[in-house]
Amino acid sequence: MGLAWLVDPAAGRLHTDYRRPVPKQAYDCRRNLQGLGHNSGDGDLTHKCRFPGSGSNFTKIQAQRENIWTGLTDFEAASVLSWLFERSDLNLATINDARGWDNTMSELIELMVPNKTDSLKFINHGGKAPPRYAHVVINHRATAQPYFADILVGPLPIVNQTTQWLPLEYPYTRKAQGRVRNVNPDEHLIRNKWLLNISTSVADITLDLWNATALGLANDSISILGIDPLSQENDRVTRWDQFWNNPIGEFDDASLLPLGLYVHSDVTGRDPTKWKVLGWLYNNVFYPTTDSFRNAFYSSGFEKLKANIDGVWAHTDQRGKVLPHDRSYPPVSVAPSGSRFAVDVKQKWVEWMDFTFYIGFSRDTGIALHDIRYKGQRILYELGLQEALAHYAGNDPVQSMTAYLDTYSGFGPHAFGLVKGYDCPAYATYLNSTFYQNETTHTHTHSICLFEYDADNFMQRHSSYTDVSVTKNVYFTVRSVSTVGNYDYMFSYSFYMDGSIRVDVRASGYIQSAYYAHNEDFGYQIHDALSGSMHDHVLNIKADFDILGLNNTIQLTHQVPTTQTFAWSNQTRNTMKLKYSHIENENESRFNWDANSATQVKVINMDEMTPYGEYRGYRILPSAGTIHLTVENSTNLRNAAQWANYDIQVTRHHDTEPRSAHSKNSQDVEDPPINFDEFFNGENLTQQDLVVWLNLGMHHIPHTGDLPNTVFTTAHSGVVFMPLNYLLSDPSRETVNMARVNYEHGNVSSVVTFGQEDNQYA
Repeated sequence: MGLAWLVDPAAGRLHTDYRRPVPKQAYDCRRNLQGLGHNSGDGDLTHKCRFPGSGSNFTKIQAQRENIWTGLTDFEAASVLSWLFERSDLNLATINDARGWDNTMSELIELMVPNKTDSLKFINHGGKAPPRYAHVVINHRATAQPYFADILVGPLPIVNQTTQWLPLEYPYTRKAQGRVRNVNPDEHLIRNKWLLNISTSVADITLDLWNATALGLANDSISILGIDPLSQENDRVTRWDQFWNNPIGEFDDASLLPLGLYVHSDVTGRDPTKWKVLGWLYNNVFYPTTDSFRNAFYSSGFEKLKANIDGVWAHTDQRGKVLPHDRSYPPVSVAPSGSRFAVDVKQKWVEWMDFTFYIGFSRDTGIALHDIRYKGQRILYELGLQEALAHYAGNDPVQSMTAYLDTYSGFGPHAFGLVKGYDCPAYATYLNSTFYQNETTHTHTHSICLFEYDADNFMQRHSSYTDVSVTKNVYFTVRSVSTVGNYDYMFSYSFYMDGSIRVDVRASGYIQSAYYAHNEDFGYQIHDALSGSMHDHVLNIKADFDILGLNNTIQLTHQVPTTQTFAWSNQTRNTMKLKYSHIENENESRFNWDANSATQVKVINMDEMTPYGEYRGYRILPSAGTIHLTVENSTNLRNAAQWANYDIQVTRHHDTEPRSAHSKNSQDVEDPPINFDEFFNGENLTQQDLVVWLNLGMHHIPHTGDLPNTVFTTAHSGVVFMPLNYLLSDPSRETVNMARVNYEHGNVSSVVTFGQEDNQYA
């Protein structure tokens, strides 16, 4: 259901796809409201219609200003699409008509996020909003040297006399007219012809091993799939592919079914007649030709290994004896007086307690938060994901050569609707997300949730002989979940009454597994013929701090052991003390968390001090395991993920360095569009506009408890930004969500609730 516009490039119209139906009672309400004169295009109608668990009773407010990070409107995207199709110099074909050697706009049309310099003139000083431009990625395949091109189109709205397109170069370290090669332009041909031809050539062997073939037929029971990124060595593009059993049921568990046969091929260039098989690997023996593999296979003594076969062990439904008392409903959280925050749904502006911020959304990275303010002062200009890496290792070539850079697939298109009462509390407020793909504007309904939650630990507590004082730890969260391939990533941005901000990433879903043979050094055997495939998840987060202004400094407070004497004693004492230092420049601004958590990392403003002479600022501290990449000088990635090598990295802000990564970095790992190393050129970092790049993630060695799915409980990483000498006291004292119980002669004499009972159950 929902709006449906037919594809018509000449008319500049887009198909709009709503991926999750609105519940029937909400739809009936929407229809009734429309009959009363409400605009059918009003994205707020769902929130005017209450239904159980909708969380729709938040306060509706108007944002202080336009959300300049929110994205293109459907009309803007359609008009850009239409205008580009009219450019004869681009020679574009529609997706439906495109063939292998046609140029297409299948990649991206979205808002080019304005430069910070221009944005500050608007959000700080009330100037005009920055001009709007569309960022477009065109897949140029009408050439023997195919490439992706980033271009800008604008200014918007489209006016033929003033609108132009130009190469987008300034945000990238690679200066090549905004281009990067397309290392796999004939993916469809490789997948549906080349690999199937290879599989057909050994159909007798696969029938013998597994009673199965991969011939491109509807009844195929095995598949052949390969690595990412493709190997790029000495101007050759090669790939390793493995045979996998297909799931036999409805579950998405193919990544648990490797079969242990691998084929190596050279797919350099666009002429399939020049592609060739380079060899086979089975049971840790390499065969340089198909004939040599076949001869060995049919020779006496050839060892045939067992297969991984789909079954209940790989399925996510409930199985086994039901736990005692588990059929009863578990505890639930409720919001008895409704949501205690305000939202401008159209502008995606949120106000909770003393925090305000805007929500942005992009194809590559999903949600990001902008202009985060606390008590009216901006703390962070931007906070959000930059890239997510899953770097594998193993005895076999598929595991050893896999290093996923997930923005290639995109977190935005895979941020699907959230499950009420599971992904978020049932009372949460839900927002939609919109993105462009394949000449279509897609809207995923209820893909972002907003909610308050009462933590299972107090914000503050103290007992004495005369009273007990305790404060609830109520926090506010913005959340989305993106399922990229086999993994589900949950991103939560939480705000606390003590002024802290927390970023959490959790991972679940199916592991990418390895065949068990000869993999002992790289993982545990976890099923009959299955090994867990060790890998690192590293997720890069951008935190553009503005603490009491643009001029900030990184101060390190080291807690160090010391031996010294004091004026009150002539005896030396073994003790500890504080030692202060600053990150002076970009030559020393890439480092890891200290052992024993002995160093505090702080963003301070040296021009702003407390009455007691201490610098005001925010501390950055890990709250759950944080990691950087274990692999040193990755053979797979070369220069494509240089952001992954340290826990913390600090740069001086430049409009030309808005991202640490590019979604097409995997297409040229030697000279990618963004080589993060080039951000570091020795610039001074004392009282400058600073950006902190933080890595979250997990070292993951899958075990039997990862079957069928990894659990969020332990696959967790997080970081907290905590006010440190920023205010004169704990700001959570301002909340009324506290109580003081007074005692007299061993009995409760009074309970002070500070007014919270007035509205507790309204």
